[in-house]
Amino acid sequence: MILPRVFLLRLNLVASLLMVLTAGFAAEDRKPFTTSTILAGEAAALIKLLEQSHYNRDAVRAVDYAQVIPDYMEDLDSQKLFFLTSDKAKFGTDHGKNVYYNTAFLGNINAAYDIFGVYQTRVEERITWILEALKKEVDWTADESYLADRAKVEWPATPAEADQLWHGRLKFELISEMLNKKTPEEAVTAVRKRYERMLRNVREMEGIEVAEIYLSAIARLYDPHSTYFSGSTYAEFMVQMRLQLVGIGAQLGLEDDLCVIREIIPGGPADLGKELKPNDKIIAVAQGGAEPVDVIGMKLRKIVELIKGEKGTQVHLTIQPADEPDARREIVLTRDTVKLNSARARAAVFDLPDAEGKIQPIGVITLPAFYGPAGEGDTDEGEKTTASLDVARLIDQLKEQDIQGLVLDLRRNGGGYLNEAIELAGLFIPQGPVVQVKDHDGGVEVARDMNSKVAYTGPLAVLVDRFSASASEIVAGALQNYGRGIIVGDSSTHGKGSVQTIFEMKRASRALSLTSEKTGAAKFTVQKYYLPSGASTQLKGVVPDIVLPSIDDFISNIGEASLPRAMVWDQISTSFFDGEPLDARVLTPLREASVKRQAELEEFSYLKKNVDWFKARQEQKVISVNLVQRQKQKVEDDAFRKAMKLEKELVTKSDFPFKTFYLGPPPVPRIKAPKKEDDDEFGLDEDENETYVKADVHLRETLRVVSDAINLGREPAKWANNRLPLTVGGG
Repeated sequence: MILPRVFLLRLNLVASLLMVLTAGFAAEDRKPFTTSTILAGEAAALIKLLEQSHYNRDAVRAVDYAQVIPDYMEDLDSQKLFFLTSDKAKFGTDHGKNVYYNTAFLGNINAAYDIFGVYQTRVEERITWILEALKKEVDWTADESYLADRAKVEWPATPAEADQLWHGRLKFELISEMLNKKTPEEAVTAVRKRYERMLRNVREMEGIEVAEIYLSAIARLYDPHSTYFSGSTYAEFMVQMRLQLVGIGAQLGLEDDLCVIREIIPGGPADLGKELKPNDKIIAVAQGGAEPVDVIGMKLRKIVELIKGEKGTQVHLTIQPADEPDARREIVLTRDTVKLNSARARAAVFDLPDAEGKIQPIGVITLPAFYGPAGEGDTDEGEKTTASLDVARLIDQLKEQDIQGLVLDLRRNGGGYLNEAIELAGLFIPQGPVVQVKDHDGGVEVARDMNSKVAYTGPLAVLVDRFSASASEIVAGALQNYGRGIIVGDSSTHGKGSVQTIFEMKRASRALSLTSEKTGAAKFTVQKYYLPSGASTQLKGVVPDIVLPSIDDFISNIGEASLPRAMVWDQISTSFFDGEPLDARVLTPLREASVKRQAELEEFSYLKKNVDWFKARQEQKVISVNLVQRQKQKVEDDAFRKAMKLEKELVTKSDFPFKTFYLGPPPVPRIKAPKKEDDDEFGLDEDENETYVKADVHLRETLRVVSDAINLGREPAKWANNRLPLTVGGG
């Protein structure tokens, strides 16, 4: 395909202008990064914490710190596109031997700034090359290919090898744009803008962001879950853990350098004020009577920091209304506490017909995370918000609906507070051990549910996937140990069997405690946890009683075992607990019934076709950049998606009716960009505006498993060998 002459001339002008800008930005013009006294203190304190308190502290020696250099390079350039192997060798020689001494004793992290400076130069040089390459004609007929995932390969050895790599990458990106119904001109424009944004983002990186990446690389020498948080990142992390923040109650995004309102959070100042609407653009931000700060082109994180502030203070926003693009309007909002109810537990009652056609109401509780109390301000905001208390409230609501069984959905729940996992498991069992925790010295502490009250005693299933991690695995594993529930889902859970603590750097030294500056925090592993049986979930995870076919099992880099320096699996002595796994006389008929449905129901045929398709795609590591071959593949892809869409419509015709329950205002519909043709590449798209999506085959099957358990529970003899039987009803 040959690009039109006029188009090429226009590209020459645009590229030439940007090349002038790129070439004119010399290294000496960059803002120099320096390590403040406070940051130096944090760097030294971080290593002291890791050496004294990390579970794996004896496994890392001073000489091992040389690995920080290539790790940090990969954090900057994960797809091995910009650095060269000669850079790796030079950085190792210049910095590798001194990482430990410089950081631990001097708080010196100049290596981070030096390496980032080279990275920035490589990016600037490469983008200049890209703009020049985009002016040239492209041979779309050549039998060439591109390795799309370069995470596990080495950096290019020479500039010429890097040029060849980028030749393939640019063709790959341009073809991807053209297959999405863009003209060649539009494809080049999209790629050019992408790298313009990248150039701008790299140039806008601040010293603290660079330091955060480098110090996190040091922390991950000990295990993959240890990291360093800058002050801003730590604040954001705590917002997610507490499910509340002080601000205006709007979800923001960037669109062509403009800050766009993506979503209005119910009950927040923006919602109550009724002046700000989704898709409005924020042009400027002012504090009280101060001059407005223009935020066009500003990084989203900085915009968010300007808008957030102390409770009760005012923020002035200059906006461009979505329905009046030529207008400008100022609105004033008073900052207040905003509860992120969309991330709270929610529930529904599904009506399933039994074998006789009678309706069986079965409850579903979806828990996105094990969140904890919001702190002192919580008492001012009404009821206390924690995962276990929220689930207990939802159980009460579901019991009022006379549910006969319950599904606890922990899919994509990456964990959270350990004590919340213990409290939540205690809702389903009498008092007793929930998890065993071992420290570095081998001491084992048994964490128990101390409350003999059981919130729900009826038939229970726990739905998990490969993303269910940490606290989710504690709950699923404990309930499996006690024989209290049937575990259903992917071939295993994530496999994260370690406990992290958050340590604010202000507490690490007297000098840091006296400063008024914002400091960060360290998150590091201090313990490993084990189920009541003594088995660890580390690496192996929790294996469900009933396994369902899943795309997740074929996604690379999911699961603890795929992470570098993951801790090993081991086992300790069992604790004494009043329970035992479900008897084979219970599990076998439930498993056999599910396997039979998996072989017979159309929805499993639909699911397995998608899984097989996805598996084949994952195995296709090298992608053709021959336009005809890619167009042929797209025709096949489109045909597959069309067939899957028709099958999905047949599957969802028999959806079980349900009624939803919330602990706060129902979430407003999310504002989404127009769907691209290949967004639903594997026929498994989910409507984010639905509380429970259609064609959720795993949830549908888990509901059927619970229905089977309800029917089985009506035969007491089948439950005789279980010390904690699943009783019928929701008592």
